[in-house]
Formats: sequence, structure tokens, C-alpha cells
Amino acid sequence: MAGVYLAAILTSHVGIALLDARWKLAVWARPRPALVAIAALTVLFVAIDVLAITMGLYGLGESPALLGWNLAPHFPVEELFFIVFLSHLSLVGFGAMMTVVNRS
Repeated sequence: MAGVYLAAILTSHVGIALLDARWKLAVWARPRPALVAIAALTVLFVAIDVLAITMGLYGLGESPALLGWNLAPHFPVEELFFIVFLSHLSLVGFGAMMTVVNRS
């Protein structure tokens, strides 16, 4: 059961990447700015997570779906993959919204 959460994140990210490629919504439309935005959002969200962990606002939960690999205390490797996915998803969602608005 270990690794199921990471597999779900990666599968979802592949789906979003395929939508992005098909409709050219973010990375496939303008790769350099999109990748810079994803990197910047990833850094921001990791900083927020580290701050929240440091303040004791949340910690690592117990789940058999996690791999058990931590990048830092209370910061599982899955969290980093989720943050990258969330950043890409946000750009794809924004690109889709702008496509719809511009066609109206």
C-alpha cells in the first residue's frame, strides 16, 4: 500500500499535463514563463509549509499510503510532488479560464 498516494499524485499530474499539451494552456503554450511560475509557486508553498510546521500548526500524519520518506521532519516527499502538481494545475486552470473568456 505504500506509495499509493504518490502514484495518485503522479497519475493526476500526467492527466493535467496531457490536457495542457492538448489545449496548450500553460507549459505547452509558453514553456519558460510557465516553468518559472511553477518553480516560484513551489518555492512559495514549500516556504509556507515549513513555516506552518515550524509553528506547530500541523505535522506528519500516519498513513500506510505514504512512502515514509521525509525531506524534513513532518515534510514527506509526497508533499513536494503535490505542491508541484498544484502549481501546474493552477496554471492550467487559469489558462483554461482565459481561453473561455477570450472566446466569448
